[in-house]
Amino acid sequence: MSEEISERVSLFRSQLQNRRFDDRTLRILESVLVSKDVKSLLEIRSMLRVLMRSESVSVLREIAEKSVDQKLSVVEFFVNAFALVRDVESCLALKYEALVLRDLKHVNHQWLRVSYEEWLTFAEDSLDNGFHSIAAKGFENALLSSQPTNIDNFFAEAEVIERIKKLRDMARALAASHSGELI
Repeated sequence: MSEEISERVSLFRSQLQNRRFDDRTLRILESVLVSKDVKSLLEIRSMLRVLMRSESVSVLREIAEKSVDQKLSVVEFFVNAFALVRDVESCLALKYEALVLRDLKHVNHQWLRVSYEEWLTFAEDSLDNGFHSIAAKGFENALLSSQPTNIDNFFAEAEVIERIKKLRDMARALAASHSGELI
């Protein structure tokens, strides 16, 4: 790894340790990921995944008692950071946690309500990336969140509900076939 990349990684690490979860820190991360050499890029991504997984666990423990806004802001930062280093598993896991947190808190804060479209998008992303069990949960939450809003939309929404059910059942079958047990 070049000295310049090492300096950027150190700067990124220091931003995380100083709990600076903002666009500037993400830009630093992006600058670390600029490499002309594929092998170096893969090594850097691997190293950053390890660093970010460790830091995210530590940070999420620290913010357990913080406000929903603060938690969601930090989780969103890590979702974006994991997406940049192409850690799909960590990215989807944190997206799921953010959606569940929003769903739990939306009773008091209506703006946090998770729409069925958000659950559906999350579930489809999970399914596309091979995370069948979590996809099934996402589709189930999409079904729970979808309620016909008026009679004019009832038939269109009924089609969407049927599509979600089919996708949920497919995700469940795929999860069961990979684990040997039912969800």
